[in-house]
Amino acid sequence: MEEEILDLFSRDENLEQQKQTISSQNKPKKIKTRDEKISGDQQTDKEQTENLVSMMRSYDAKLYGEDDTSQPTSRAAPVIPVDAMRKKKKRKRSQITICLANCRYESIRKVASAFGMREVSEEDAWNFYWTDMSVSVERAKEMKRFQRINHYPGMLEICRKDLLARNLNRMQKIYPKDYNFFPKTWCLPADFGEALNYSKTRKNKTFIIKPECGSQGRGIYLTKSLKDIKPSDKLICQVYLSKPFLVDGYKFDIRVYTLITSCDPLRIFVYNEGLVRFATSRYADPNANNTTNVFMHLTNYALNKHSRTYVYDSEAGSKRKISTLNKILLSQGVDLDKLWHSIDEVIVKTIISAWPILKHSYHACFPSHDMVHACFEILGFDILLDHKLHPYILEVNHSPSFHTDTQLDREVKENLLTDTFTMLNIWQCDKKRVLEEDRKRIRDRLLQTNKYAETTTIDEKDREKTPWQTQIQWEESHLGNFRRVYPVGEQYASLFQQPSGSLYTGTASSRARGDCTRIQREEFQQSKAKAEALKKPSQPKPKESESKAGDESSITASTSVATPSTEKSKVKTKEKDKRKEIGKDSEEDKIMATRIQSKQPIPEESKPQYVLCSFEPDPIVEKDERERVNLLAQRDFLIRSYGMLEQIYLMMKKIGTLRPEDERKYGVYGRLSLISASPKTDTKNAKTQKLKRACNRNKSDKDLEFHHPNGNRCIPNTEYFDTITRTQLCAQLTLLIRK
Repeated sequence: MEEEILDLFSRDENLEQQKQTISSQNKPKKIKTRDEKISGDQQTDKEQTENLVSMMRSYDAKLYGEDDTSQPTSRAAPVIPVDAMRKKKKRKRSQITICLANCRYESIRKVASAFGMREVSEEDAWNFYWTDMSVSVERAKEMKRFQRINHYPGMLEICRKDLLARNLNRMQKIYPKDYNFFPKTWCLPADFGEALNYSKTRKNKTFIIKPECGSQGRGIYLTKSLKDIKPSDKLICQVYLSKPFLVDGYKFDIRVYTLITSCDPLRIFVYNEGLVRFATSRYADPNANNTTNVFMHLTNYALNKHSRTYVYDSEAGSKRKISTLNKILLSQGVDLDKLWHSIDEVIVKTIISAWPILKHSYHACFPSHDMVHACFEILGFDILLDHKLHPYILEVNHSPSFHTDTQLDREVKENLLTDTFTMLNIWQCDKKRVLEEDRKRIRDRLLQTNKYAETTTIDEKDREKTPWQTQIQWEESHLGNFRRVYPVGEQYASLFQQPSGSLYTGTASSRARGDCTRIQREEFQQSKAKAEALKKPSQPKPKESESKAGDESSITASTSVATPSTEKSKVKTKEKDKRKEIGKDSEEDKIMATRIQSKQPIPEESKPQYVLCSFEPDPIVEKDERERVNLLAQRDFLIRSYGMLEQIYLMMKKIGTLRPEDERKYGVYGRLSLISASPKTDTKNAKTQKLKRACNRNKSDKDLEFHHPNGNRCIPNTEYFDTITRTQLCAQLTLLIRK
């Protein structure tokens, strides 16, 4: 193509040169002045530019196969401008950054650097954040639209042993045929009673005890009886699978790596390669002698690597690949497709049990992520096969180990990480573009320039591929060694239809809470019904017995005069009716409550009697009021006689906490204390005589007349004796007399 273009240019140049030579030969030669030379140079420049334009047009015409006479209105294709045909410059991809501040695995750093990622700190604008810990809500809410993290908020619902047991027990009650792939499990101490009753009825069973949130086999042990367990310990109790499938006489479990790229819609992929971890002692049925042998009953690598019999061999060692196990099972005639299909079902159903919480937590934490999925996660499912090759789930690890101690670990885990980063399409989102859009959105919101939304029709939006569609197409075309296990048809559609009230049921505490709320609801309804009945004002009406008696008396009066015997019978009937009414109070309350709830009209006979308006005070009974006043006077007398007010007044005055109104009201106690503490004077005899006259309890005011120490004349009237009792006054007088 380039050679043809060069030929065209060279031919055009030759033709132009020939034309110029011919025209120069035919024209007569003239002597040119200086001005003529300058004008001639300008004309030659114009001719050269025109020649270049004509050459470009001819080149375009020949390039697109058109004549010079082609018009825009002709049937031929319109001429495309040259600028549109020029190759656009490729924009340089911005470097992808990853934060590994909370990651302790070198294999992840190695694979990330192989993908060209640059490690940054938490304060920088990273694209990926890989952590060995679970995601906090604060961390999730701070993330920007282009950032992704390797954990889902809420994934602990299946990654903690206690929460996994509760979710699977809950789903087993709803779908008993589908959720039969985990051993019978209890969460202690809530279900301790149920577990103890189960152990009493099945004494041949062995139980495995685990901490509710432990890892690497720490704190796990086997027991035959549950009597030694403390009821207050937070543990997980499971029935031990005593008949596992054995390879060469050894017990083993399978570590299946599962990748979740999206939770809404849910997309699950299982890695075809994984690890098979063997125990280091030959298996025997659990008994009293071997239950403490962890190298026989537990398959955790963190425990068995310390055993003397641990073998480092990829083909016949204590840790092998899944492909090696498949060869062994295939040699024994096992249907591998059926086996792995059942394992895939176990994985998908386990994730579905926590899907409602995963979906809710994701949308609550990442409402603005519209370019990429904010989270992805690699889970480690530990699967155990029984002697019939039925898979059982033991636990789910939200941060499976990526240590590469051996060559086997290096091959499996580094390939897993490589395929994971490839499937995530790390270059899908442009960080710079997203940051610019966010800045523009913030600026428009502050300046209030986004009053009119962008005019894009629904059809145009549908035609364009969304980021989710491009991500799904990328995943399907870059599976690597993964296989997609969900979505697959309508096999699991019914499992998503979980009842709304079943999410937190199935435990002893939830049942207790339900009973408590039910009782409280009933009590509240009863009290509400009574309150509504009392609020309705009604006049006191005669009782049924009285009305009946009145009717009978009116009838007898019309016929004949009432006899004494009839009057006695009426009195007896009244007393009987009163007794019946007292016994039927509770029944009437119940009937009233039901009628108020059902909004039925209340008959006049069944209305509560002697009910007044609740906003009016109760009538005052003279006898009760007299008794109340006497008791108040007695209390006041006792307080004053013991000198309590005086002591309190003096103590508060000493501390300095008295208010002005307190001094005005109770100042007499201070004056009395000053009297007792006053110095001796020469007029002692005169004072004693006056005080003696005051103590002579005569009826006249003149005999009660005495002078206060301050010199004022004072008569002890009723108000004075209200504040100072006689006992206190006599005590003060005796003190003065002694002095």
